[in-house]
Amino acid sequence: MPVFGTMPQAWRVALPPFVLALVAILALYWDTGAGMVTIWARSETFTHAFLVPPIVLWLVWRQRAMLATLTPRPEPWALVPVAMACALWLMGKLVEVNAAMQFAMVSLLILCVPALLGLVVARALAFPLAFALFAVPIGEFMLPTLMQWTADFTVAALRLSGVPVYREGLKFVIPTGYWSVVEACSGVRYLIASFMVGSLFAYLNYRSNKRRWIFVGLSILVPILANWVRAYMIVMLGHLSNNEIATGVDHLIYGWVFFGVVIMALFMVGARWAEFDEPGETPAPARAAGAIGRPTLVWAVAAMVGMLTAAPLAASRAFDAPSVDRGAGALSLEGLTASDWTPAGALSSSWSPVFSGAAATEHRAYTSASGASVTVHLLHYRRQQASQKMVSSTNVVVRANDPDWNAVSTHDRVPMVKGVDSVRVTELLGPDRPGGASRDRLRVWQLYWINGVWTSSDVQAKLLAVKDRLRGRGDDAAVMFLSAREANPGDADPVLAAFLTSRLGAVEASLVAARDGAVPKP
Repeated sequence: MPVFGTMPQAWRVALPPFVLALVAILALYWDTGAGMVTIWARSETFTHAFLVPPIVLWLVWRQRAMLATLTPRPEPWALVPVAMACALWLMGKLVEVNAAMQFAMVSLLILCVPALLGLVVARALAFPLAFALFAVPIGEFMLPTLMQWTADFTVAALRLSGVPVYREGLKFVIPTGYWSVVEACSGVRYLIASFMVGSLFAYLNYRSNKRRWIFVGLSILVPILANWVRAYMIVMLGHLSNNEIATGVDHLIYGWVFFGVVIMALFMVGARWAEFDEPGETPAPARAAGAIGRPTLVWAVAAMVGMLTAAPLAASRAFDAPSVDRGAGALSLEGLTASDWTPAGALSSSWSPVFSGAAATEHRAYTSASGASVTVHLLHYRRQQASQKMVSSTNVVVRANDPDWNAVSTHDRVPMVKGVDSVRVTELLGPDRPGGASRDRLRVWQLYWINGVWTSSDVQAKLLAVKDRLRGRGDDAAVMFLSAREANPGDADPVLAAFLTSRLGAVEASLVAARDGAVPKP
């Protein structure tokens, strides 16, 4: 685009308020942006995001000649998605969902273009604007699925290679050693990096949208397949060398070298079908809009700044609601003692959930008249913040690299208990025992309590929390784990269902008492 002094009059009118809107977003949502940059610096999975802002600016700059032929014009309808992005940020802020807040902030920066410069300008910059979304550090939700796929392929390939395998969840044993699929083996960082670079490669090297989408699809599929082959090759190298190579640091080095070779091969193949502009050819400009009107621009900017300001103000009022500061009682499970369930002397196992940030916790075991045993882990949350929230990616039943406990399977089931639609069931295997004795097998039921509503869904728990925050009811919540030993999968379900049916009301009474500062009644 020409320098400001020789810029078309329409652009000289439109650019200052556009820049003002961008500055306002960065200022009003500074904490969200700073948190995003912190994740880029902390996580190797998202280090590539530091390149996104300069690449976006470069992509826009290379379009400057075409942009100069367009006439910017505010689009009032674009204020609707701006309002939706503000609402998404507000909901994310109320329950501290970083991904939602960061996606909303980047979306606001993108939506400034159609809202203040017009749809024709936004169409001309469609790819640079979409590419900006790679700055949002999102994708780790794929970890469990990718780890499961990697383990499935590796075990199947080993067996096809004639190597006997004994598998337990994400861990497996072969004659020469013990292997485990951990987060670094999921391939998520390969996938995200390949998706970003592949999208940029397709945009710069192809003119046909069909070829672009095919290459982008390959940039997603190839790293997934390559990661499976990488995992299998590393295990086979360790097996064939009696664990002399492909272990320790070599494990990671071989992985990155293999990934680099595969991606380079993908780009070399893709370059054979590259489509370049003919000499002297310039992209056809989009259809120009009508001349910009100053009153329309002023109203658009005023409406946008008003919506941008409303979301942080609403969040502040919700966090400062008087109901959040009411006195809290002590969390107690004394009310769970009854004629059919009496306290046991010690917990039935060494396992406990990896949940942090709770305001109060209770861990107790109960025995039924028939001799069945159930352990209860109850964690109560209030005044939740980014570092003290119940539903988060770091709060898990068991860590993937736990040296003792291994999650064999996880699924939801209907427990046939009044007031509970479903529970999340996790089957755990305990540590090895001396002398080859059978390992502990635990059945774990997980439930969230959000101000009186029970659910096993992370998403529903977040949505219920947003609803309570907006109604000024505070953010009291809890997570309950019931565990029992089992000989075979599913054996413990009747025991857990009997306990939940009998004592669910008492658990809820304890949580309500802790929330309201009352004394729970048995």
